[in-house]
Amino acid sequence: MTAGTQGPLSKVHLLPRDTTSLAHGLPAARPGTLFVRGANGGLSVSPDAGFEVVFGRAELDVHVCVGRDDPHVSRRHGRISHEGSGWVLHNLGRLAIRFPGSRLVLGGHWAELPVAYSPLFIIGPKREHLLEVRVAASAPAGPPGELCQVETPDPEAWDLSPVERLVLVSLAQRYLRQEPWPQPVTWAQVADDLGRLRPGEQWTPKRAAHIVTETRKRLSASVAGLLEEEIPPPLGNALNHNLITELLVTATLVPEDLLLLDGPG
Repeated sequence: MTAGTQGPLSKVHLLPRDTTSLAHGLPAARPGTLFVRGANGGLSVSPDAGFEVVFGRAELDVHVCVGRDDPHVSRRHGRISHEGSGWVLHNLGRLAIRFPGSRLVLGGHWAELPVAYSPLFIIGPKREHLLEVRVAASAPAGPPGELCQVETPDPEAWDLSPVERLVLVSLAQRYLRQEPWPQPVTWAQVADDLGRLRPGEQWTPKRAAHIVTETRKRLSASVAGLLEEEIPPPLGNALNHNLITELLVTATLVPEDLLLLDGPG
């Protein structure tokens, strides 16, 4: 990562590749600290560091690599800088960047980042690429420069087996991509995704549906709305929608899980 380093590096820290999703919370940090994370790690930057974070496809020329194997992503697709009282995202590439809620930042445009967790997606013609961004919340009044635990405790996630997680990420991929009015994908698509990722196994729509049904039954002892008798007809996608919603609000599934659909590596 060599792109345009500037400012006191003591206020800029690397996030290693094995850093957990920013959706799961943050360590103690100064209010206004920026965290940016891609598939191979990222950075945290204090608001007074005078440091501009550059992201894009060219791993050796940016601070945070995203879309490394997709030529549609620009080599330097965007930058994030502290301007005025907050952080601002500038889209330097041709592909749009989607915020949560389907807001688009087009090439050549900019947008202020909220003091929150923001999964951003660079929208390619065949794939979307996740860039996780989170700005640490303001702290209560106290001594200047005091570090504090800026986030409230995260909800307790549900335990999922690796196979359950893979099936559910496929089923919930529209939700994880922050698409408007998302619905679960079809069982046929889930089976196709799993067959591509695990070609040595026999994946069918029926097998995928059975795994999700068993997960729903297991969680139903603690979560309402996961059993047929609890939902008035017509059922439609209500049961799976309720399951996905529970997994999202407990951060059991997070946008970075979409990387599982890309396979190993």
